[in-house]
Amino acid sequence: MPTRRVHTMPQSPQGRAVAASCAGLLVAALALAGCGSPDGPGPDRTKTRTSQAPPPKPVWDRSPTSIAAVGDSITRGFDACGILSDCPEASWATGTDAGVRSLATRLLGAPGVADHSWNYARSGAAVGELPAQMAKAAGHRPDLVTVMMGANDACKDDAELMTPVAEFRTSFEESMRRLRADAPKTQVYVASVPDLKRLWSEGKDNPLGRQIWKLGICASMLGDSQDMGAAATERRSTVQARVVAYNEVLKDVCAKDLRCRYDGGAVFDFRFTGDQLSTWDWFHPSKNGQGKLADIAYRNVVAAKPPA
Repeated sequence: MPTRRVHTMPQSPQGRAVAASCAGLLVAALALAGCGSPDGPGPDRTKTRTSQAPPPKPVWDRSPTSIAAVGDSITRGFDACGILSDCPEASWATGTDAGVRSLATRLLGAPGVADHSWNYARSGAAVGELPAQMAKAAGHRPDLVTVMMGANDACKDDAELMTPVAEFRTSFEESMRRLRADAPKTQVYVASVPDLKRLWSEGKDNPLGRQIWKLGICASMLGDSQDMGAAATERRSTVQARVVAYNEVLKDVCAKDLRCRYDGGAVFDFRFTGDQLSTWDWFHPSKNGQGKLADIAYRNVVAAKPPA
């Protein structure tokens, strides 16, 4: 049987153009459907962009216009002006003494300190009191709250009486919750707990300091200041380790709040000398020491980035 030939109609130029156009549309559709790759569907670029979104950046105003302070005797300027008495005008945080040049003075100016700063610190306070202090501070909705707390949690009659680290954390976390309940946009500057062992090392060779310490000032660290035996050395190391642990808590809890800035251990690392210690007790900061604390705070508050 003879082979039948199939004759095709020659396409016109217009027909060839339409066919080419249809083929192009088909290729584009396959590409959009993810079929253009021999290995299967292409990557979901929308999901990729979403997963690579940068984390939220901390919010920090370097020019606050109102300040509240919470803490203990250091923030009250205890023994900076006279024996066994508060001297709030010498406070590193909210004081008015021109020689100290407090954080509030540097940020608000002398006229602004009286009307736009508040000091709720209390001499002798430990971290368990911090939530109540913070609630009072939050009532003013200040731009900035300063926190310096923890020395009294380590300074006990006996090292075994120091505040447990877990309890310290719970109180500080509660303090932050109290603040955020009433003042969600208030910034917080957290100073590290001072190096108590450094204070012991600086004052232990001063005859007057040794006599004053016998009255019971921070006995867990300063008691029997001349005793270099194994038990005394271990006791001081235990107190030192607890202070380091407190500072880790302050750092960790603060890091979870976008409007909180920890000093990076600057106060702990500062090497206080006799000039920075009160001659009344060789423990609390003198006016000179209060000024140094104000220096540290100001540098951290106005810095473009928080300390590493």
